[in-house]
Amino acid sequence: MAKIAYILLCHKDPDAIIQQAGRLTATGDYIAIHFDARARSEDYRAIRSALADNPNVTFARRRIKCGWGEWSLVRATLNAIEAAVDAFPRATHFYMLSGDCMAIKTAEYAHQFLDCNDKDFVESFDFFDSNWIKTGMKEDRLIYRHIFNERTQKKRFYFAYGLQKRLGLTRRIPADLQIQIGSQWWCLRRRTIEAILRMVRQRRDVMRFFATTWIPDETFFQTLVRHLIPEQEIENRTLTFLMFSDYGMPVTFYNDHYDLLLSQDFLFARKISPDAKELKSRLGRLYAEDGVTFQISNEGRNLYGFLTERGRTGQRFAPRFWETESSLGRERELLIVTCKKWHVAKRMLDQIRKHTNIPAVDYLFNEENTPLPDLGGIQKTLEKRTRHRRALVRMLFDYFETDRMILCLDPSALDLMHDFFSDRSHTRLLRIDCQFSDDYLIGHAHRVGLAGEHTPQATLERLLPTIRNDIANEVDRIRDAGFGRHWAVQQALSDEENAHAISAFLDVSQDTGREIARTPHLFAD
Repeated sequence: MAKIAYILLCHKDPDAIIQQAGRLTATGDYIAIHFDARARSEDYRAIRSALADNPNVTFARRRIKCGWGEWSLVRATLNAIEAAVDAFPRATHFYMLSGDCMAIKTAEYAHQFLDCNDKDFVESFDFFDSNWIKTGMKEDRLIYRHIFNERTQKKRFYFAYGLQKRLGLTRRIPADLQIQIGSQWWCLRRRTIEAILRMVRQRRDVMRFFATTWIPDETFFQTLVRHLIPEQEIENRTLTFLMFSDYGMPVTFYNDHYDLLLSQDFLFARKISPDAKELKSRLGRLYAEDGVTFQISNEGRNLYGFLTERGRTGQRFAPRFWETESSLGRERELLIVTCKKWHVAKRMLDQIRKHTNIPAVDYLFNEENTPLPDLGGIQKTLEKRTRHRRALVRMLFDYFETDRMILCLDPSALDLMHDFFSDRSHTRLLRIDCQFSDDYLIGHAHRVGLAGEHTPQATLERLLPTIRNDIANEVDRIRDAGFGRHWAVQQALSDEENAHAISAFLDVSQDTGREIARTPHLFAD
């Protein structure tokens, strides 16, 4: 039966590494860890300490300072491989991973798959004839010597590269090698790994050549496997599911990608978002399960390609394939509270939470620090929240397991109100009209950047009528929008009068509306 030794290169998040190592070894597999020498030594000590009693974990004997595009990544991988080969004589396969990878199949499935497919899985295409490299230098990666890091020593990198080109200092590729290129996420059999290590020891010329190529982790193992192993024993593919955008950036997976990932014909996936805690939890539990059946549809890349292609025809904002529809839901009811004085609306929402069971969220489209659950990254920035507003609100409905929810919006967000009122769901609006003192308006001018600490009093006095008029115009625009199911609470009205509007808006009893209207100091600045 297959026994996998995972080769893990990582540089951050010690807690996640400890959890990943625990999950992968709990079913009898192994893991060899290389933790970047540039990373914090206390993090490395924490990892060593936490995994010290796990006999299925080993560490690279020598840690390397790794840099993107450098030979250091290959050297670190070889160090971890050597440790794994020595520590785990029963390992039949060696699987390259990063800290961003997670299993999307069970260990049982992975072992059976490898038992039934006695091959090496490595993506390897002819370096010169294939179109694997989309942009940037190609042949020059190999025929010139690259000793500086392109990202951290950019000037030196391009100076040395340009100097070699001007002087014609090219070099020959080792004559017996046919250079290959492909993904660095491979799974190789033990006899293949042992053959590579023998070649590493015997062919110093090959090592010197690759040590000064650019991005050798995309060529070193790919080339050596093709050189050492018969073609019929190589499957030209990776077992790690990953996708890239048109701009060469890796596509990141979030909480709502769980079913999509399980249906792909791969054993692992990357990159999993650090914020996708629910997805990580579900995938972590999955690996140790028994008897799970997977329905393989393998449509992920085609769907992603289809949707990005739609962007070129002006349809980029079509519904994503992991979203069932763009509506909030026909049976759902969104209740919007809008008020220029945010603290007033928040006081009212606190009372609503006390007297009803309706979930309420403060100014999520206006305040970055609004408390929100982890929704797979869509909630991370105001720009993302606004751009994906319906998807975000629908996910909040799902999170709270409710068909009624309250949101606060600033009166200036008329476009958001129009969008939500145009949805198939039912939308209600409660407008809270406040009175504004000069002191409050001056404070508002400072908060929004219209005035500074040293703004003259005369300038402020000229500014106040304009600000007051602007706030009044926002209210008028809401009134003129013709929204149905629209009520108003006004500071100038009595609690009893406001209670009627509140009870109608929330669809609660008059007594409940009255309790909310009587919120202590509701309109106080």
